[in-house]
Amino acid sequence: MEQKNAVPSWVNPALVNWRLDSFGSDAGQRVHVEFYVDENTFKERLKLFFIKNQRSSLRIRIFNFCLKLLTCVLYIIRVMTDNPAQLLNTCINCNSTTQTNEINWELILWVDRKIPVWAIQVIVASISFMEAMLLMYLSYKGNIWEQIFQVSFLLEMLNTVPFIITIFWPPLRNLFIPVFLNCWLAKCALESMINDLHRAIQRTHSAMFNQVLILICTLLCLVFTGTCGIQHLERAGKKSLSLFNALYFCIVTFSTVGFGDVTPQIWPSQLLVVVMICVALVVLPLQFEELIYLWMERQKSGGNYSRHRAQTERHVVLCVSTLKIDLLMDFLNEFYAHPHTQDYYVVILCPCEVDVQVRRILQIPLWSQRVIYLQGSALKNQDLLRAKMDDAEACFILSSRNEADRMAADHQTILRAWAVKDFAPNCPLYVQILKPENKFHVKFADHVVCEEEFKYAMLALNCLCPATSTLITLLVHTSRGQEGQQSPEQWQRMYGRCSGNEVYHIRLGDSMFFREYNTKSFTYAAFHAHKKYGVCMIGVKREDNKSILLNPGPRHIMAASDTCYYINITKEENSAFIFRQKADQGKGRSHCDILNSPSGLPVHSIIASMVALDFENTSPTETGIKLAPPAENDVGSRRPSIAPVLEIADSASLLPCDLLSDQSEDEAGHSDEDVTANEFVKGYPPNSPYIGSSPTLCHLLPQKAPFCCLRLDQSCDHVSFEDAKAYGFKNKLIIVSAEMAGNGLYNFIVPLRAYYRPRRELNPIVLLLDNLPDDHFLEAISCFPMVYYMGGTIDNLDSLLQCGVLCADNLVVVDKESTMSAEEDYMADAKTIVNVQTMFRLFPSLCIITELTHPSNMRFMQFRAKDCYSLALSKLEKKERDKGSNLAFMFRLPFAAGRVFSISMLDTLLYQCFVKDYMIPIARLLLGLDTTPGSGFLCAMRVCEADLWIHTYGRLFQKFCSSSSEIPIGIYRTESHSPSEFQGSVSTEGLNDTREKGEESKFLTRSSSSSDQLEHPLLRRKSMYWTRRLSRRSVKRSDSALSSIQQRLGVSRRSEREELTELVRNRMQHLGLHTAGYKDVTNLTASDVMNRVNLGYLQDELNDQQNSISYVLINPTHDTLLQLNDVVFLIRPDPLAHVPDALPVQNRRCCRSTTDT
Repeated sequence: MEQKNAVPSWVNPALVNWRLDSFGSDAGQRVHVEFYVDENTFKERLKLFFIKNQRSSLRIRIFNFCLKLLTCVLYIIRVMTDNPAQLLNTCINCNSTTQTNEINWELILWVDRKIPVWAIQVIVASISFMEAMLLMYLSYKGNIWEQIFQVSFLLEMLNTVPFIITIFWPPLRNLFIPVFLNCWLAKCALESMINDLHRAIQRTHSAMFNQVLILICTLLCLVFTGTCGIQHLERAGKKSLSLFNALYFCIVTFSTVGFGDVTPQIWPSQLLVVVMICVALVVLPLQFEELIYLWMERQKSGGNYSRHRAQTERHVVLCVSTLKIDLLMDFLNEFYAHPHTQDYYVVILCPCEVDVQVRRILQIPLWSQRVIYLQGSALKNQDLLRAKMDDAEACFILSSRNEADRMAADHQTILRAWAVKDFAPNCPLYVQILKPENKFHVKFADHVVCEEEFKYAMLALNCLCPATSTLITLLVHTSRGQEGQQSPEQWQRMYGRCSGNEVYHIRLGDSMFFREYNTKSFTYAAFHAHKKYGVCMIGVKREDNKSILLNPGPRHIMAASDTCYYINITKEENSAFIFRQKADQGKGRSHCDILNSPSGLPVHSIIASMVALDFENTSPTETGIKLAPPAENDVGSRRPSIAPVLEIADSASLLPCDLLSDQSEDEAGHSDEDVTANEFVKGYPPNSPYIGSSPTLCHLLPQKAPFCCLRLDQSCDHVSFEDAKAYGFKNKLIIVSAEMAGNGLYNFIVPLRAYYRPRRELNPIVLLLDNLPDDHFLEAISCFPMVYYMGGTIDNLDSLLQCGVLCADNLVVVDKESTMSAEEDYMADAKTIVNVQTMFRLFPSLCIITELTHPSNMRFMQFRAKDCYSLALSKLEKKERDKGSNLAFMFRLPFAAGRVFSISMLDTLLYQCFVKDYMIPIARLLLGLDTTPGSGFLCAMRVCEADLWIHTYGRLFQKFCSSSSEIPIGIYRTESHSPSEFQGSVSTEGLNDTREKGEESKFLTRSSSSSDQLEHPLLRRKSMYWTRRLSRRSVKRSDSALSSIQQRLGVSRRSEREELTELVRNRMQHLGLHTAGYKDVTNLTASDVMNRVNLGYLQDELNDQQNSISYVLINPTHDTLLQLNDVVFLIRPDPLAHVPDALPVQNRRCCRSTTDT
């Protein structure tokens, strides 16, 4: 029984103590186990105290360091109190020692050590000896000789054992002991102490500090060892050196200066100098090499952002996966464009090594003092600590849009956002995401911009409201309106000045612009603020409501606590107001005195947008200036009057908006054209393709269309058509060319099918996709009317003809993801640009809206190598860029006309949110991405010939406010110019080198478009030469001779067009398409001419003398004259916000919709 209960031989009793309390079948077996019992031994406790424990070991090393410093100080005291003359009486056998004439060896072996100094040194040596032996015992690992022959142990024994021996043998008390070598032990103790200090306080990334400390300590130890050794050895010579002279000699020698005024006289000291120099030549280069390596690595990684600076200064962090020069400059220019961000630091956290171009930019003094580059990852807490993320004012996390896999780029962005939120929960996050389906992962961020949402919504509105992309881009860029002001072109000066308008906000009670309109209607306040100050109020936000309302309409009554959002050249806080007494109170009232404040004083704003308005037909009242009501049977030369804007909305006087009128017509119409429209219903799309899409009321089909019916180029059991023309659509098509059916395309369809779009004006949408969509996407779009898809590419003429390009008004070319990443970054747009130019040549009447990856490539759209005017615009762009403009590309004709767009231009929207947190909600409302009840929407109206009686933009503003409560925010204008106008306005400086002799008139006019590049140059040159010669002769030409010359020129210029026409017709016949409706490009109709004018292209297909320029004017001045075919951007109030029970069916004569043309 005892043997059964015996402890087995393999159990170590020192490790485990166990006990059996009871035995038997009914009783359980209990075992008491004690863990870590090895640490309870005396040795383990000492090891824990001296080595393992961070704080206690740190105290031991500090104490050891102080001991070594004390021994060095005692050595210096001993040297200063040394008296060599007393050595003959104290040393052993000094009288019998033979002294040579050169070296007195007794002075080297013996020193004069005072009793107090000796006593202290003995005590210190004893403590050091015991400590060294104890540490040797605790760190013993089985090899005693490895520890004995350590340099530190040998030095310790050399400096301690002799002092202990002198306790038992007093004659050796004056024996020389090289105590100054303790400085090397102090250096080792200091290094260990710093390491323990870092462990104790959890300090990281101190390699650079450690290496600098080691280098300094090494230099000090070398100098101190050399100084003490040379001074001691020189005591044996004829002329001894003081401690200071020895120090002076060592400094001069190690610095390689070598004056030679102090030199060692005996060979032992000279030998020591040689040894010290050899040691320095070996040790110091190694230390410097390590230091330089660490410094270079620190330069690559960027070091740390100072904690002291983070607590005293403000900074933001920019997290990117790859940093390109364009992205960096866009961020810096936009971020530092605001006055209150001038004192901020920008810390860039990027995992890649800094690029050469980026490094060059960061070395510019303008940025070197404010931008800090750190190489690191946002997923590492150490790197976030280096960037002081917890103290940052904001963190911008940008996606890499040039990645081939944009979904993977979004996943990286999501992880970065999660890591920052986990590390610094209180740091505001500004996140850029690419795919809309990934947006809900970062909904916790303060501001999120989804690239594809904004891109497709903006491209969709470009089809309805021309140049919407240009309008939004100019609004989200910071500018002072100084671009193009030195240009001789009038349109460039107007366009540049209006581009300085931005969106600002102010509380109504604190505003000089709006506070007098408290308790007035929104429409009344918007009109009179524009009339007096030139500011355009576009929205408002209640104090108790977080939603911003764009143009809530006349039924919204302004309150002092409302926040007003307005468009102006500058914010009100930066404006100055001048009040002066009127010069005359009678008939001689000046033009400027017509604008009166409620107190009777004229108000003038010196901001750029303030221009006087002609109120010839107005009459002042007690409540302010109101325009006279329309007069009946107006006869004479007097301009027609416009109805006044009421202070409080009167439902009886409000005219219904066009939307409701059109809907009434749709519901009451019985024509064949209305049958299809009446089949539509209004509702919310039942299937959203991704989480987080804003619900929008749309025109929908009563029942979802079968998937087979959505295929345009294939017939099915329900539809027998195989091409777009066979469907017989009443309205022109909108074609979208994309690589794949991503969820972003959903945001292209929704604005075009929104409930406020008239049913009769809905355009069929055809998706031309490289890759066919999946069932999930087809399920989402099957509820929308007249939405189709087909497989094909834009570089395939057959695909374009089948999808109905001849029946389309707009072709939207979306940038393909597969081409965004190229070996050369800026070549990513090469294929898109060439394909668009080819389509333009084939279908000149088609409006092509193109998205590019890089904004700088828009200069290749409409590229004409010999166009003098395009060259002048290129030089203007360079001048504006040199001046530091953020909108240098704005004068490029394709961008000004709204026919080219790059999503990277909207990066500033996210940057502006740091100072304008309302910009993203306003942009989403303008683009129709969000629909807030009571908030208006963006639309456009074209000025027809019957509307020119309004005359000025100020009167147009009043007309819209008084009739339909719509708020105009800008004009899209197209101007035609003749070559003589260009010749007088375009600066020809620097163009002399491009002119050929005798052809100045040819180069001073705009060249014929890209079609001239493929014409016969010899024939054209001879024709021009003959024409000039004939014009110089005074002999009269017959009509037949002139016509023959013109025919020759026409034949040479039409040859290429006829070839293109024949090519298109042949492909149509091959595909079985009817060619009867195909219009030859040589016979363009008036509608085609207007489309080409809106494109902003040169009209050389018709006439070389006709040229056109299209541009956007944001919030133009009151006295801006209206022109025929001006397109006015409007914010129309929500028709469902306050719909009365009965609305009269009326048509407004003011303007007609853009989509009617």
